[in-house]
Amino acid sequence: MDAPSIRSICCIGAGYVGGPTMAVVADRCPHIQVTVVDLNAERIGAWNSADLSMLPIYEPGLDEVVGRARGRNLHFTTSVEGAIAAADMVFISVNTPTKTHGVGAGQASDLKWIEASARVLAKAATGHTIVVEKSTLPVRTAQAVKSILEAGPAGKSFSVLSNPEFLAEGTAIRDLENPDRVLIGGESREAIEALAGIYGQWVAPEKILRTNLWSSELSKLTANAFLAQRISSINSIAALCEATGADVREVANAIGADSRIGPKFLKAGPGFGGSCFQKDILNLVYLCRYYGLEDVASYWEQVVTLNSWQQHRISRLVVNRLFGTISGKRIAVLGFAFKADTNDTRESPAIQVCKDLLEEGAMLAIVDPKVREGQIAIDLGKPAGQGEANWQLLGSVEAAAEGADALVLLTEWEQFGQINWPAVVSVMRKPAWLFDSRAKADGAAARAAGLNVWTLGEG
Repeated sequence: MDAPSIRSICCIGAGYVGGPTMAVVADRCPHIQVTVVDLNAERIGAWNSADLSMLPIYEPGLDEVVGRARGRNLHFTTSVEGAIAAADMVFISVNTPTKTHGVGAGQASDLKWIEASARVLAKAATGHTIVVEKSTLPVRTAQAVKSILEAGPAGKSFSVLSNPEFLAEGTAIRDLENPDRVLIGGESREAIEALAGIYGQWVAPEKILRTNLWSSELSKLTANAFLAQRISSINSIAALCEATGADVREVANAIGADSRIGPKFLKAGPGFGGSCFQKDILNLVYLCRYYGLEDVASYWEQVVTLNSWQQHRISRLVVNRLFGTISGKRIAVLGFAFKADTNDTRESPAIQVCKDLLEEGAMLAIVDPKVREGQIAIDLGKPAGQGEANWQLLGSVEAAAEGADALVLLTEWEQFGQINWPAVVSVMRKPAWLFDSRAKADGAAARAAGLNVWTLGEG
């Protein structure tokens, strides 16, 4: 049987994965109508904004892609059931956060939005529908989705595929347009080829990998676990470099030159963040324990433990260098997003570091070019300017440095590599420090201007 012709796609979920992915699909497949649905009317309104700078997600190049396709064959709406009914293929791209209570709390994924999506799909779909798991899911989730779909009204049929995303925030559009690989897992050869045919409009055939459902679901968790493991590994070596007089950047360059290791994800920093790494490793830990693999679970759990240790290590170091107390002292925090070129703060290392500093009584002056005040308030659990230990969001490094005892660089935004150090140091309280957890700033220029400088991993 030939692969079915796909004329209409619906994506449930207009977040960090669904929005950009569907924008690129629509841009590269102008013959397919692509509709992104979400119950969050404010988010859909932002996707439909005439001002492309107001899109709910910041990704370099995203505004251009949306601008080309929106209104032609890319649509954003809150009319969920109508879009599903019209679709030949439905992507499920909803949030799968870590459970906060009940069985598996703190490790297992909360699949309530996946289940809710499957139930709406079972009700609203018409004819035969290909259902594509795009969210990051624990292995065997597809079986639950299939069970819900098969229990729906008669007269409908479904094929379930797993098509995990491998996007890095800040480079998501580039990753979508030129992926390392596209992974499609499923049981129906026709459904697999239908999805492969869509990606084949711009992705080379050899990059489209076909597996069974369970291999596809597990591959996503494993990929993120391996990447996070490398980050925790190099951060552990960074601490050893500081103690021994070595330089972690020189060590990383030396080991990265080994073709068996390679240079990627060997940049020491304040720890990994984002929506996936910690969540996926904890999910992997839960699955290993569920299947009785306690030693395997403990191995992967240590990756997360060391990541948390690194963040607390940085905040403790700031306190120790500032004479053992930061109560009432102003600390300028440079960067709040979990990485540069995104406004995403989920699991950002800056959150824990800032919470530690606030707990010690500091007053924080935060600078980030893309993160908004409301998001920081949510992440820190307190609005700006409340209490003796408080925080505020400012528009420049100079403004944040006014009267500050220290600068703590936590996100590698390009502008933090181009600071006017004499101007900044002139408004700080002396002796003043720069704590650079990303090795982004010009440490020599900062020292020349009169700052004490600590750079992560530098002995």
